[in-house]
Amino acid sequence: MRDDGTLDDPYAPSSPTADTEDSTSTERTTTATRLRAYARDLTGRRRAHVALATGVVCCLGLAAVAQVRDDGAGPARTDSLAGSAELVQRAEQQTASRGLDRSATPSTPAASPSSSADPDTAKRARKAAPAPPTDPAPVAGLDEDQMENAEAIVRAGRDMGVPRRGLVIAVATAMQESNLYNVASGVLPESQNYPHQGVGWDHDSVGLFQQRSSSGWGPVGRLMDPEFATRQFLSALEQVPGWQRMRLTDAAQAVQVSAYPEHYQKHEWRAVRVVDAIVPSGR
Repeated sequence: MRDDGTLDDPYAPSSPTADTEDSTSTERTTTATRLRAYARDLTGRRRAHVALATGVVCCLGLAAVAQVRDDGAGPARTDSLAGSAELVQRAEQQTASRGLDRSATPSTPAASPSSSADPDTAKRARKAAPAPPTDPAPVAGLDEDQMENAEAIVRAGRDMGVPRRGLVIAVATAMQESNLYNVASGVLPESQNYPHQGVGWDHDSVGLFQQRSSSGWGPVGRLMDPEFATRQFLSALEQVPGWQRMRLTDAAQAVQVSAYPEHYQKHEWRAVRVVDAIVPSGR
């Protein structure tokens, strides 16, 4: 209804100016709304595309890196595995070998000369040492002191490597010279300062073999030592050519130069018995 009381005709054409303005405003609003919706839609799609592309690139990069690492580590890993297997095999072989060497029992067959032996268990062959003299009871009419002196002679000779014949000659000589007693000299009071078993008066002769310091046999104190005196006698005996084939009395006389050269011979049988008692035959 208009202001003048006239009813509007709904089917009557509207005013051109008003219609034009209303239509223009509506179209602008609709267009702006559509543009904003399109922009939002376009922005969402772009973000989705960017995210998708980024995910694809990351996956492709990881796959490439994994492939490169796998390709580069392939030979090294193969070599490492092969080396580890070889070390394990060697360790097992060494363990088995040492176990057999160390756990051998008397029933195990001996290894052949050509087989290699563990240096830890290999034994070197040792040269058999001469059996030491025994300490027997006195024989051949000797007393304890005489037997001990005879043993000292035999021990010294054995240490020098003198054969049995030389031991017999030395014992027989001491039987003749001192009756197997370590005798000091009344002419040399110095000799009585050392252990002795009697005093003699045959010039300056001392000890088991009645050796004279003035003749170059050695210092008085050393000559009173049965071992030293024996070494002096046997060293001189070994300088006599062919002494082993001589009669006992001739060999002894070549060293002692006694006024009674034949007296040594009578002691041979006793000397043999004494040496045999101290060093049994075959030793």
